[in-house]
Amino acid sequence: MPNKTIYVSDDDLKLFARAQELAGGNLSAAIATAMRRYVELEEGRLEGWDEIIVRVGHAGSRKQRFVGVSLGEWRESSDDGNVMDTYHVYRSRGGKFVLHTQHSDWNELSEQGNWLKGLGDWRTLLGIGSPNWGNFTLDVFETLDELRDRVPPQFFTMVVQAAEHPTVEDLDI
Repeated sequence: MPNKTIYVSDDDLKLFARAQELAGGNLSAAIATAMRRYVELEEGRLEGWDEIIVRVGHAGSRKQRFVGVSLGEWRESSDDGNVMDTYHVYRSRGGKFVLHTQHSDWNELSEQGNWLKGLGDWRTLLGIGSPNWGNFTLDVFETLDELRDRVPPQFFTMVVQAAEHPTVEDLDI
């Protein structure tokens, strides 16, 4: 097995010691795992992919992370303005379609006795951006056809168009 010498600064010794401890005493395994993740993220970034972190669960209490590219975002609210749904679709680096949704209902917030808290977010009151509360979900689909019935028809058309064209088109001008 070939050997590689890595020079570590004094400032990083504690970091390497902790990595070795977390890897069960195998520093080489810790370094290889970190390098794999670094190479994957950097190659993806060079290809136009981003690391995406989304909130999930009630009030977005948890976070999930994946590598992908955004295909579009859509917001719609009920006629009375009490319910807002936000849809965001991504294509994962693995080729799957990821739907992140946020469902926010002012009626639920006021039932909990927290409606004054929502008033503190002036952006929400003015209709700019999304509320920072509600129920957040993440669903993964193999194909666009599987996604079709889960999003508004106009948004689905937009996502299909985005999926069929390169995310970034390089112009030679």
